[in-house]
Amino acid sequence: MGARAQNRPENPPPAACPAPQAVQSADVVGLWRATFDTLPPATLLLEPHPELRQSVAGAVNRDGARALVAGDVDDGELNLDESAGGVTIDAVWTGQVSESSCGREIRGHWRRAGSDTRHAFVMRRIGGL
Repeated sequence: MGARAQNRPENPPPAACPAPQAVQSADVVGLWRATFDTLPPATLLLEPHPELRQSVAGAVNRDGARALVAGDVDDGELNLDESAGGVTIDAVWTGQVSESSCGREIRGHWRRAGSDTRHAFVMRRIGGL
């Protein structure tokens, strides 16, 4: 009877933390919170793109104002196009997965279309994987 504890499987090792360059679009699917240098915060929901296999699509919400986003992450670099009406690009998100964040943080710049002004952002995954 005392040998039962010896037959119990070990706890599985923790999942390896991917290097930033290994993070791809599928790894960023989920809910994110973005904070900016001088703009109000935003919440993003990223899902697999319904038509483009290696991309994401979703929405960004800023205090109740909603816009669509679509883009990808390749070699740890985020590129998202934002569109309030779904027709023209109103803004662009460009960022890099942060070192040692296990794909849970992205830092970069948001730029409104037709403007040279860039706003620094930090996106952090909300809960989940």
